[in-house]
Amino acid sequence: MECDQSGPGRGVADGADLFREWYGALANAAESGQRAAYVFVMGSLAELLRTFDFPLVFPEINSLQTAIRHQAHEYLNDAEDYGYSPDVCGYVKADLAVQLRGGQHPMGSIPAPSIAVTTNACNTYLKWAEIWERLYGIPVVVVDVPGTRQAGAASRPGDPDFVRDAAYVLRQLLELIAVCERVSGRRFDIDRLRDTMACTNRMLAAFRRIVELNRRVPAAFNAVTEGTVFLGVANGFRGTQRGAAYFDRLVGELGRRAAAGRGTVGEERYRLAFVGVPCYPIFRRFNDMFAAHGGVFVQSTYLQFASGGADLGWEYDLWRPLESLAEGLLIGTRHAMDCMFFNDAAIGAALEPYAIDGVVYHAVKSCRTVSTGLADGRRALSAGHDVATLFIESDMMDRRVVSEAQLKNRIDAFFEGLDARRR
Repeated sequence: MECDQSGPGRGVADGADLFREWYGALANAAESGQRAAYVFVMGSLAELLRTFDFPLVFPEINSLQTAIRHQAHEYLNDAEDYGYSPDVCGYVKADLAVQLRGGQHPMGSIPAPSIAVTTNACNTYLKWAEIWERLYGIPVVVVDVPGTRQAGAASRPGDPDFVRDAAYVLRQLLELIAVCERVSGRRFDIDRLRDTMACTNRMLAAFRRIVELNRRVPAAFNAVTEGTVFLGVANGFRGTQRGAAYFDRLVGELGRRAAAGRGTVGEERYRLAFVGVPCYPIFRRFNDMFAAHGGVFVQSTYLQFASGGADLGWEYDLWRPLESLAEGLLIGTRHAMDCMFFNDAAIGAALEPYAIDGVVYHAVKSCRTVSTGLADGRRALSAGHDVATLFIESDMMDRRVVSEAQLKNRIDAFFEGLDARRR
């Protein structure tokens, strides 16, 4: 399969098709009165929930879709008219508006929840889930995943601390299973869990391979634009044959693109890393401001934390599925949190293997979890590495605080600096 040098390949189109299919299935569930499991991207436990035949709803993905489709302002206004502050996370407000509208969404109807499952990876998750608890009277299960105590100090499989932490997570998964059985009316089937975990194993191995392909010059894909599509499939179709097959094909497509020396822009002049959440209200134009200078995002902390650690390529042990699921949740969610809170270490480790020329820090008004500390992370990275950095601010949802002119001025000046460094 040949990939056009000037734009995304077949994987993006196939991912968009899968997304429409996924939203179509959610609309069918909503119309039939079937209720869903509401989950988050950092620790979704999709493998376990699929064994109970819950349709999975990712409210974060629903919210960003309203911004990409230039309708987020309508949803934000609804939530603010309802009484929510402009400072509240834009994802939360857009989702609240979806609920107030009876599940109506630009991609179709979203079913109401019958259960919500969250980790502690983001402090907003906990308060967000309480909204559904109040609106629908549903059970909310919070899986407390022990985080890393300090940068670079994460325990590893075999360490006594890791064994204790994994056992703590496992006990919580057993409690979650009991709640799922009660809500769904189905008995837990460990063989079905093995099947979903086997699909995830294929997906995670392919996801890691895809991320590593960008070590080649030119980059095989843009980590912000194409990478966001890959993330959507990795979350929405985690634990499914469709998702595993998509990533198998994607490895082949991007591998051929890399072998042929095909990039994502006409001339790749600068290789960039992205820290933060993309600017969805002007998603394509935001990237174009960098592409116009030959800048390509080859790595992104977003690929790490918004995939729940899929870039690690973790493989479940199907002979001990529940124990391995607990270990995988611990490793993946903790890695996701580390990439947010210790982003200087995550990016610093990628500078050499990905031949990164500059790092772009994008702080957003709507998400304090991701944005708090970005300036400190930038200073820490600059203190330890000789690499150009850019700090810009806008939002992932609210177009009222996105100034294209200011962004362009900052980005143009950044590339002038890169040109001067290269000379």
